[in-house]
Amino acid sequence: MARSDSADGTPGCALCGRRGLALTRHHLVPRARHRQGRTRRQHDRQARQETIDLCRPCHANLHAHLSEKELADTYHTLAALRAHPDIARFTRWIRRKPAGLRVPVRRPRRL
Repeated sequence: MARSDSADGTPGCALCGRRGLALTRHHLVPRARHRQGRTRRQHDRQARQETIDLCRPCHANLHAHLSEKELADTYHTLAALRAHPDIARFTRWIRRKPAGLRVPVRRPRRL
């Protein structure tokens, strides 16, 4: 599991790095895709079980911008998630916000 722990051992969000928040577990390869033949061929069992801890706003933003298929096929690593332009823009913005801030996350308009 990829974690972002501080010196005192307090876990933080793997994307924005904020601490002192409730974290949710995100499967890098979505569980709904685990039984798909293509996913089984592309990812071994260990890779399918790998998770990261995310704060709720980062987790909601991630699922608002990427489908489960995109997550399984292309964005199944922390580095790939951080490289996505929309995810990176949101992460830069939220990184400076206080822990208790409620952030409404909207799905982008698809043309």
